[in-house]
Amino acid sequence: MTNPAFWNGKRVLVTGHTGFKGSWLSLWLLSMGAEVTGLALDPPTEPSLFALAGLERRMDSRIGDIRDPAAVDAAVRAAEPEILIHMAAQPLVRLSYDEPVETVATNVMGTVHVLEAARRCASLRACVVVTTDKCYENREWPWPYRETEPMGGYDPYSASKGCAELVTSAWRRSFFGKPGAFGKPGSAAIASARAGNVIGGGDWALDRLVPDCMRALMAGRTIPVRNPHAIRPWQHVLEPLGGYLLLAEKLWDDPADHADAWNFGPSDSDARPVSWIASHVVERWGDGAAWELIGGDHPHEATYLRVDSSKARMQLGWEPRLGLADCLDWTVEWFRRYHAGENIERVTLDQIERYQGMAGRTSVQMDGRTP
Repeated sequence: MTNPAFWNGKRVLVTGHTGFKGSWLSLWLLSMGAEVTGLALDPPTEPSLFALAGLERRMDSRIGDIRDPAAVDAAVRAAEPEILIHMAAQPLVRLSYDEPVETVATNVMGTVHVLEAARRCASLRACVVVTTDKCYENREWPWPYRETEPMGGYDPYSASKGCAELVTSAWRRSFFGKPGAFGKPGSAAIASARAGNVIGGGDWALDRLVPDCMRALMAGRTIPVRNPHAIRPWQHVLEPLGGYLLLAEKLWDDPADHADAWNFGPSDSDARPVSWIASHVVERWGDGAAWELIGGDHPHEATYLRVDSSKARMQLGWEPRLGLADCLDWTVEWFRRYHAGENIERVTLDQIERYQGMAGRTSVQMDGRTP
């Protein structure tokens, strides 16, 4: 589990801090006493967790594009980070069909720019590059993917993330060959992190199941569902974020054994069809909520994909704390409290504090219900 004392006073640069995951991570880091600098485009949605939680006034927020190497270099020089967590990305499969060039430029060359700035930064000790479980060449087989499986990608988004993993591995081996000799450029320990479909409060992205559900429910409409039989490895946003933080701690303390690729996926029982998720969200919301299948042609999306997180469990001591039923409960709770006009910074911190209090408790122990 993450050690809050480790982060107190650490200088951390987060790319993508205005996004859904980046906002949760920035707030978590700030709550532990870290000095946080962010580099990202303006918040991608309206409303946004970044704005609602008041993060602009609590951290050094720099608006810039990772496709611009000068902007990346300036942010790294200004922050002098000890730890860098790279999450800035074009994160949507369906959008990548409409904007393939922008997707590749952001996810591949943006990662190159971040790694180039990182290797010039003498203060940097640990760097976590966040990609996705969709980086794997998905053969739709029934067993989960390990970190050594081939990279691939049917759609532009998945292919770009596979490329980002290859870039990270190449830069690690070519330019960061001696992690641990800190205080010199190129001495940081570099790792990559792969997680699945995250859910949680504050996600308003278009064409994603749970945000689509929440928008419809708060507006009193029926939830539209595209691919009810598609199976995804669902997890609450705090689960992989906790993995990224723990990985950064391990890179700091024991760089040689942890500068590698890592999966952070949910328990096998939490890989569920879209229809199951929609039905349980409807049940938890109540008030006559319902979902319906929408027809029409839709771009190709993988129907089945899981990752094997055995390596993270055995070598990092990481494992998911929330069962899927709890993930949905926490997400619905967050949006209900937002809909009721509560203070979103406090709502989000409440869930972070609750999650931190779960040290030593597994998802099986947490979720007494059987999904």
